[in-house]
Amino acid sequence: MTVKVLAIDDEEGILKVIRRALEREGYEVDTLSDPLKADLSSPGNYDLILLDVMMPGMDGFELLRKIREKADCPILFLTARTGEEDVMTGLGLGADDYIRKPFGIGELRARVEAHIRRENRQKHHAVAIGETKFYLKEKRLLCKEQEIFLTKSEYEICEYLALHQGQVFSRERIYEYVFGFDGEADSSAITEHVKNIRAKFRMTGLEPIETVWGIGYRWKG
Repeated sequence: MTVKVLAIDDEEGILKVIRRALEREGYEVDTLSDPLKADLSSPGNYDLILLDVMMPGMDGFELLRKIREKADCPILFLTARTGEEDVMTGLGLGADDYIRKPFGIGELRARVEAHIRRENRQKHHAVAIGETKFYLKEKRLLCKEQEIFLTKSEYEICEYLALHQGQVFSRERIYEYVFGFDGEADSSAITEHVKNIRAKFRMTGLEPIETVWGIGYRWKG
């Protein structure tokens, strides 16, 4: 089955690079340079979306909000804005990852491949860990019988740590598992995802992810 990718960026040169790089890998690529012309009625037709942040008319953050209402696929930001506040905003709105501009062709292909591969993982059962229950196939999580609405990346982090409860993992190790990219990964994304996860668990009275300073994170349940 052909994998369909949508790339939205106001720079035509970047869109040409993306199309050429991904089509060589067998992906079907649609590109759009004007975010105001995005067809928001059917973003779910795509398996992955690449989205620039700084665009005229409608920035990537606003467009992400609209797309997330209709699409559940991985969304990766393409951005030169990699300050903590910008990263936290994007991930908090539902982005799965971000690629820093300027980026290399190898990194772009690897990140896209990693997210597509993650989407195709097969999970078939549910696991209860303390007061938290993971529905592995559906990628759903309940805590104290309340559903915690997580992005795919947030869910994968929780599942990985919970299934290895008590073990401490570095940000780099978690990033490699979740995204499958073992090159020049920017593991700061994990820090922001963990902040979002903790905020979403707050209503349950639990804070399941513990920071082990200087080492990484572990699931304490």
